[in-house]
Amino acid sequence: MNQNKDEYSTYDLGLASALATTGDYELLRLDKLNPKRVRFIFRFDKNIESTVNKHFGDKLKLPTLSLFNNQKNLKNRIYSDN
Repeated sequence: MNQNKDEYSTYDLGLASALATTGDYELLRLDKLNPKRVRFIFRFDKNIESTVNKHFGDKLKLPTLSLFNNQKNLKNRIYSDN
């Protein structure tokens, strides 16, 4: 889901965690306007669609501890006041 050509966004926590874990994609901000959903907004990169497809195709290889830690950090950001 894209807001504009310079950004890539998703509501999927698992995907956001995976993108953060690769270290290739900068998380710009979290959109918390909808109180029931958080949108993770990353800086767009020409390879991001390929990484997303690998994630959903179960072909993306990531260090599991880093993935878990990034997911925990994203959850902390979701529930923080900022």
